[in-house]
Amino acid sequence: MLVTSQLKVGTAFMYENAPLIVQKMLGQRSGRAGMVTNLRVKNLVTGQTMDLGLDAGEKFDDVDLDDHTTKLSYIDGDGDSATYVFMDQETYEQFEIAKSDLGDNAGYVSPEDDLEVKITFYEGKPVGIVLPINVVRTVTYCEPGIKGDTSGKSTKPATLDTGIEVKVPLFINTDEKIVIDTRDGSFVERAK
Repeated sequence: MLVTSQLKVGTAFMYENAPLIVQKMLGQRSGRAGMVTNLRVKNLVTGQTMDLGLDAGEKFDDVDLDDHTTKLSYIDGDGDSATYVFMDQETYEQFEIAKSDLGDNAGYVSPEDDLEVKITFYEGKPVGIVLPINVVRTVTYCEPGIKGDTSGKSTKPATLDTGIEVKVPLFINTDEKIVIDTRDGSFVERAK
């Protein structure tokens, strides 16, 4: 059994007799009725994508998924129609996943990385990936750093080498390598 607080990008669960996988975390809001978690989910059977708001105490059944450990070989195409091609390191079998099926996870992987990624399968079909908690990415653009501001409390937007934008502390500069938490896209530290 899963509860709402355990749902994250790549988690699969049953909701109203349909197997769903989380593609994007849209945020949380609280009100008089309690905490509501908003998600973008994809139906694993029909392929339909929808936004869903779930109450904090809701419980869901797990969906049985198979995993294969792979590495990203290359990206075929560009933009939202790109296809990510992963290769199993033991059997050399290739698996194609559309960028739209990867959701937010597409911004954390690159063919230049030597990053092991688990592909999740539902009834023999690849439906998503599970990333390590922390990945190292390079900042390709951000406003110049402010010398002396090392508190990390204030942030600025930075574009990474994969094209996604994250919030980083003011002291980070272009071409620096940083560690990003893949669960929520937050800055962790400078890469060593």
